Formats: sequence, structure tokens, C-alpha cells
Amino acid sequence: MLVNVAKCRRRLVLIELNEINFDIVSSYLKNKPGRFPGFEKCFAGKLIRTSSEKNYKHLEPWIQWPSVHSGEDFAAHKIFRLGDVVHSSIPQIFEEVENKGYRVGVVSAMNVSNRLKSPSYFLPDPWTQTHSDSNVWSRLIHSAVSQAVNDNSNNKITLRSVLYLIISFARFARLKHYLSYFRLAFFSGNASWRKAIFLDLLIHDFHLSRLNSTKTEFSTVFFNAGAHIQHHYLFNCKYLPKTFNSMNPSWYISAKEDPIGEMLEVYDSILTELLDVNDIEVIVATGLSQKPYDKIKYYYRLRDHGSFLGKIGVNFKLVIPRMTRDFLIEFSSAREAVAGQMILNRVEVKGAGKKLFAEIENRGTSLFVTLTYPDEITVDTLVSLDGMDFLLLPNVAFVALKNGMHQEKGYAYFSDGVKKYAPAEGAHVKEIYFCIKRFFGITI
Repeated sequence: MLVNVAKCRRRLVLIELNEINFDIVSSYLKNKPGRFPGFEKCFAGKLIRTSSEKNYKHLEPWIQWPSVHSGEDFAAHKIFRLGDVVHSSIPQIFEEVENKGYRVGVVSAMNVSNRLKSPSYFLPDPWTQTHSDSNVWSRLIHSAVSQAVNDNSNNKITLRSVLYLIISFARFARLKHYLSYFRLAFFSGNASWRKAIFLDLLIHDFHLSRLNSTKTEFSTVFFNAGAHIQHHYLFNCKYLPKTFNSMNPSWYISAKEDPIGEMLEVYDSILTELLDVNDIEVIVATGLSQKPYDKIKYYYRLRDHGSFLGKIGVNFKLVIPRMTRDFLIEFSSAREAVAGQMILNRVEVKGAGKKLFAEIENRGTSLFVTLTYPDEITVDTLVSLDGMDFLLLPNVAFVALKNGMHQEKGYAYFSDGVKKYAPAEGAHVKEIYFCIKRFFGITI
């Protein structure tokens, strides 16, 4: 029997804790009982393990989240890159719920296209070229967060973004979180992970404010700091199973630091607040998760994509940075795209026998490119192109050492009012889509 949400006025929030490993969360709960009441509530309730894609190259959040939002696996939705959803016509759960007369809001959900007719609020993720809702606050906070996230590896945030963040903080940050904000900001000098946590906490305060003021009936909020922190600092996890004995070098991060624990404390406060709202049902999902990486791998990002492409002679129309190492180059013609691809294919790291860009996807009039070189770049590292050599280090920004790698296992929690529609243990993440439809009484 399908629940009639309109009559009982129950609302649903989908909390997307991107890639969080709940097995590691469990180790913190065992070692610090009572410290994480939000996560403890999830573990005490309807919590299942989910599955996703089997092929490792398809284990990416920008592939799994479209599955959650569309009810299709990768073979069906075929959304392979971050931002590609804008070229897809596959229906999303957001429009389907709105078409049934419910108010819908979306905050930073990954690889989502804004096709809502009248959203309560809509903030795109920082990498997808889709529009926010018309509210000035949505536009302001999206502009600031997008710039801060995309230029994080360069430690370059514009004065305008700083101003926007200050204004957004003044408008949405709640007094009860001021101490957390202060600690995260004041002690973030050599601890970039705290900047990511700060932004997620601000996203939460923005979301909760808009959720309450608009009485939205289906809302989705996406948090990415945890995925970032696991990728780059998982070896510093205080309660990592002893079977994993890798350690980060001291120049990278002190062994005393535990970014995983810091992130979980803030996420727990977010969960606790949303789980305690009386008229709201909650689904918490991770999409997939991470486990410790099996070797050292360096991540770098171009400092100035346009400048670098000009230096090597690529004639492009527009370059759009994506997450971490990826970027999209748009050309005036397919012919120019081929010419650009040929140049990029010839850029090698001198003496290493490795290409700088080993992954280049030609899409006709655009190229999706990944800076794949995995080794340390020093002051002497040279790149070579057709006999021209130049130093690489001034052209790239160090992002991190890779600590966490993707795995198909994910996790999902369903509160009491929605757990009757929960998928079976081990179900593909696409089944969450059908759970949401059933909750809102939408015919499957």
C-alpha cells in the first residue's frame, strides 16, 4: 500500500554522504560510544549495504548518483563523465516527484540537470553546467562554493568569492555552529580538509534554512568533503583496520592528525539535526564507498588550463575545469578538436616514458581530458612536446596523495516512515529511486 504524503504531510530528505565507508564509521562508534549519536541511530535502524558497477572504470560517483536519480544502471543511462547529465534526456526523480504536485528542492546533488519547472531551491554541483533557481541567495552561494571548490588545489579563492561566502555565512550560518566554523576556519592554514568540511557545514545550514522556510516535500542535499578527505587522508584514519599499514609522509600530514574523525564529527551533527526533525523522513545514501589504496599515487591539476593549452599550441574556444584532474575543452569544429587531441597525445614527461594526458576522450567538437601522470613532479621535471622542453612544476598544482580508492559497496539508511519501501540487502543503488517513487505514491 502506498503512503499518501499529501494527507499525512510527511516529507522526505535524501542525504547523499558521497562515498563514506560505514565500516570505518563503525570502528569509530565502537571506540567512542555515544560520540556519534546520528550515525548510531543509522546503525540501530534500517541500514543496508548497496552495490553498484562491477567494472572499476565505472566506479565513479558521477556515474552512481545518476543511477540513484534515474533508476537505471550505467549500461542504461550511459552518463560517463561529470557534467554529462546535461546532454542526457533520461528522466530524473526530481521532475517525476514535482510532476505529481510536490515541492522539490536540490542542493549540490552530483551530475543533476535542473529541469524543474518551479523548484523550491536548486543549487547545481560545482562542476555541472546547469542553472540554479532564481533566488539571489542560491546564485550567490553557488558562485562562491563553485569557485572555491574548483580552485582549491591552487589555494586561490577570489575576493568576490570570499565576499559571497561572508555574506552567505552571515545569512545562513546558525549560532549553534559558530564554534565549529571558527575552529575549521582558524585552523585550516595547513589543513585544507577543514576548508572542505567548512563548506559542507555551510551547505547544510543553507539547506536546512531553505527546507524549513519553503516546507519542501522532497529535498536532496549532497556532501562531498568526506569523499575528498578519504581519497587524500584515509591512511591517517585513527581506527583503520590493522591489515592496512600504509602511512602518509610527514611532509604531507602529521601522523597526529585524523581528518576522517574530524569529518565524521561534523557529519554526525548534520545527521542528528536532520534525523530529529519531526515531520521529515530520511534516506541516507553513500552511492559507493572507498577503501585504502594499494600504492602511492600523486594527483596534480593544471594551474591555469587556458594558459597551458595556449603554451602547447592548442587552439580552443573554451576550457571548463572539472573535478580534480579533469577538464573539458570545447572547439569551434571537429577538425580543431582532432588537431588539439593530437597535440595533447604528444605531451610526455621527459625521461619517464609516460604521457601527461593518457586519457583523452574525443566527443566531436570537444575533448574530455585527464591529467593522468601519477608520479611526483619535482623542480627538475620536464615535459616534452615536439622537441620543446619546459618545466612542468610551475604549470601544475599538487592536489594530494591518493589514499582511498573506490569500491562498489555502498550503504543506505531508511528512517521508520520510509523503511517499508527500502530495497533488499545488496541491491543496486538504482533501487533507491524506486523507493522514493513508492514513498510518494508514484506508479512504478
